Order: sequence, then C-alpha cells, then structure tokens
Amino acid sequence: MNKKKVLALLLGATMVVGSLAGCGSKEEEAPAEDAAQTEDGTTALEFWTFTEIHGDFYETMAEKWNEANLDKQVSINVNVMPYDDMHNKLQIALNSGEGTPDFVDIEQGKFANFTQGTPALMDLTDAASEYTADGNIVQSRLDLYSKDGALYGLPTHVGATVAFYNTELLEAAGIDYTTIETWDDFKEAGSKYYEATGKYLGTADTSALWTENLLMAELGGEYTDGDKVTVNSDQMVEAMTLLKDLYDAHAIGTVPGGNPDKEEAYGAFNNGDFACAIMPFWQMSRYTSYMPDLSGKIAIAVAPQLESGQKVSVGGGGTGTAVVADKPNSDLAAEFLAYAKLSEEGNIQIWDMLGFDPCNTTVWDNEEVTTNPENQYVQYFQNNPFDVLKEIRDSIVGLESHASASYPSINNMFTTVTLNDIFENGVDVQTALDQAQTDLQNELGQ
Repeated sequence: MNKKKVLALLLGATMVVGSLAGCGSKEEEAPAEDAAQTEDGTTALEFWTFTEIHGDFYETMAEKWNEANLDKQVSINVNVMPYDDMHNKLQIALNSGEGTPDFVDIEQGKFANFTQGTPALMDLTDAASEYTADGNIVQSRLDLYSKDGALYGLPTHVGATVAFYNTELLEAAGIDYTTIETWDDFKEAGSKYYEATGKYLGTADTSALWTENLLMAELGGEYTDGDKVTVNSDQMVEAMTLLKDLYDAHAIGTVPGGNPDKEEAYGAFNNGDFACAIMPFWQMSRYTSYMPDLSGKIAIAVAPQLESGQKVSVGGGGTGTAVVADKPNSDLAAEFLAYAKLSEEGNIQIWDMLGFDPCNTTVWDNEEVTTNPENQYVQYFQNNPFDVLKEIRDSIVGLESHASASYPSINNMFTTVTLNDIFENGVDVQTALDQAQTDLQNELGQ
C-alpha cells in the first residue's frame, strides 16, 4: 500500500462535509484587528467556527491551558456562523486583510481554497512539532491540511469509515450483521432485507461521497492526478457501478437529505427506514444527539470490503483549524491550538466531548478513557467503538486527492449533479462520469 496514503495508526477518526452536528446560529461582529487584552493580562483570541460544540471544546481547552500556563492566559471569543456564511466571510476577510479571526475552523472540503498562491494562513509546523515528533499523530490527517511541506491546519479527528448496523431491525429480518464482510455479502443481505421488510439496508447517497471515498480507497483510486481531474477513471467507474448494482438490487436506496448526516436522514433512521449507515466514525455523535431512541440497538463494525479480510477504511470529512498569519497574537494562537488539537489532553476531550476518533493515538491505548462506563458513546453502542478502530488501525488510508485544489469543485459536481444523475435520473454510470469529467475540466481550465 502507498505509504503516503497509510494512516500510521499505531497505538501508543465529518463534518464534516456539508453539515456538522450542532451548527449554531449565534453570530457576532468580528473584533478589531488587534486582539484585546484584559486587565488581568489574559489575551482574548477570536475564533470562528460553523459548529457550536467546537466552541465549547476550545473554551474547555482554554481552561486547561490556563491552569498550566499562568504567564500566557487566554480567553476564547467564539463566533459561530452558518457553514457557507463563515467560509465566505473568511475568504473576504483574508483577501482584504481586515476583520480576520485569530484562528478558525475550515472544513476539509473547503480547505484547498485557502491554500492557493501564498496562503494567508500561518505555517503551524513548528507549533505542532512538540506533539508530532513522537509519531503518535496520524500523519495523513496532517497531510490533508499541508501544502509544499508547510502545515496550515490541525485535524480534529481521523474519521475512519465504519458501518453502523441496527441489529434489532436486522435480527427481525433474520440477518446477522457479523456475516457481512464483503460487498457481495452486503448485496445479498440487503436484497434479503428488502424482500422481508420493503425497506433498505443501506443508503445511496446523493449529497456526499462517503461511500465513494471508501471504495476509492479499497480500489487504490483517486479523484485527481495531482490537481488534474480523473473522475472517469477505471476505479471510479468500478466504484459507481458497484453502488448502482446495489441500488438496482434494492440493497441501498436514496435517503432523505441525500446522506446519513442530514436532519432529514436522522428522522428516516429513527423511523427504521434504513438499517445501516456506512459513515466516518464521527457519525456516532449524530446517533447520540439526534437518534437517542436507537441507543443499545446500534453495533459498529468494519465496513464491507471488496475481498474478505481486506479490512480497508478511509478517513472521511474533517475540520482543519488554522491560524491567520501575521496577527499580533498569531504565535500564541498557534501554540494554544497545537495544545488543544494534538496533545493527549486535548484528544481525550475530542473523544469525550465530540465523540471523534482522536488523531493522537496514545488515547487509543488509554483504557481508562476508552472503556469509561460513564462515556455517552460507550453507553450508547452495543460494542466498544475503539475495538473496531483497533481492528482496522493498520489499514485506514487517506485519499491524497482530498487535499487537491480541484477537490472542492469535484465534491460540488458530484453532490449536486452526478450522484443524482446516477441514482435518481437513471443516467448510465460511464455517461455520467464522462460528463462530470468534461464539465470539471471546463470549469477548472484543464
């Protein structure tokens, strides 16, 4: 396997694209360019995000930071905005050099937009070195937010793709989820489930590429060659043909909202309309937050593979948190951010508060944390989530094309046109992918 792709997950995972749970509506005006300092010497750092719970996380980490850094006290001014509004406002602020935050969440699918030319973001390589030197940070998640050897964002999670099965529904239909290892097994189980219930085992997503990412990883494919679009490659044709075959066999069906991480989809899963979601690990927080009635009914498992025993997963979604360069408190913001996102203390909070698979894999061996009976995720799921992570730790990969400058356009094309054409409009797979290739080449001047 290509070493550049392998997430070196050695024991020592959103939203995420399009929508993350907890997106808030409160919005504040950006402060003056010079960050204020209170009378007691605390430095106020302005933080922008599209997910309210991320603000809660940084406020918690500021308390921990202040306990250990009496001479460098910080407070976090959290500014939560809608997803598109925040990214658009950030782009305008960076272009003008006015009204920028000190640090900011940038969703993975948008990140490449902010590293073109000479980035206005700070190189965080030195700030992160204290935590990356021992090799416990998943390298490919750092690579996702890097360009030309410079690290511009710090990851929030691994986002390992797994399968979430509703065992109550499956058992009622005579299906044992533990026998599903390959996509052929999934097809057989899905067809049987549809015949028994008239409902679908899995989802045919039209507004996200979660399953496509997994299949591209299993096939060794990419969406690009460098920045050059290759969305009608042999691997992409094979992946989409497999999914269309599952759709035609009624093993999967289109889901309200277009993918399992949508408000409309939560209702469908609550109603029992779908018995499986193949999603990144962070989908756990959607279950606990929006599907509480399914507590005790959901088992986490290795996602289907092309061949039995392959055990391949892929990092999906993510948020890269960046520091705006050349501000009065950029160095302090970078130091605090590295502590919050990469330290063991920070990654324990990422698990406990957010339900994300930590990028600092020392947490994975900390059984006091991973098996804590008071943890809401340990309580909710039938099996311990970290048992699955440990099972697949040596075969989780990252797609290099997710860091490509072309990827935001690719993601937009597929989630607004191509996937709908294939699953909803009956367009032939090859025809739909050829059209996407042509349209993207025209759009990007390739």
